[in-house]
Amino acid sequence: MSRPERNREGCTVYLLRHGDSRCDSIRRFIGRSDDPLNETGRAQAEWWCRQLSHIPFRHIYCSDLIRSRETARIIGRHIPASLTVLSGLSEIDLGSWDGMPVSEVRRLFPQHYDSRGADLAGYRPDRGESFFDLSARVLPVFEEVVHHSNENLLIVGHAGVNRVILCHLLGMPLANLFRLEQDYGCLNILEYKGDVGVVRRMNIPAEINTNFHACRKRKFPL
Repeated sequence: MSRPERNREGCTVYLLRHGDSRCDSIRRFIGRSDDPLNETGRAQAEWWCRQLSHIPFRHIYCSDLIRSRETARIIGRHIPASLTVLSGLSEIDLGSWDGMPVSEVRRLFPQHYDSRGADLAGYRPDRGESFFDLSARVLPVFEEVVHHSNENLLIVGHAGVNRVILCHLLGMPLANLFRLEQDYGCLNILEYKGDVGVVRRMNIPAEINTNFHACRKRKFPL
């Protein structure tokens, strides 16, 4: 069956990274580790809830990981949109490295660590995924969601997930994906006209450090 033709007006995708979920200040490999949002992450989600409340969303999508679902649910409190959980949008599976400090992986598995650095897109940790694997899993799900929409979409993704989507739209090789910043709680805005996607804005931060009352009154210029 052929796919229905997309509305000429296309759609706008608000691609968010979930809020902060770190439990300490140690730099770790984080993939499928299923940690909830911390206080900062909840504040980031609450900030976006206020900033996005004036946008008419019909659908919100998130992954099946707690930090993505929690971010989506906080933002969706004041948005009359359906929430759909898609496991295909889950973060990269880092296998046996997941949750380990980067310094520990480098100390215990120096050859594997160096191999990953030499082939960032193709290296696959033990029982995990490569970024090529992640892209092959995420992009069909993302394109299916976008193709069937003529309206505003909110997708709460992850750093790796968002980066492979952005690399795809920008025509960048996956080996360069870490040249794209994706901070906790950041927003990217993607415009679609037909099947052509354009990155309009990238890595917009949640301004949770500004004066609370001023922040509540101000609408972020989207």
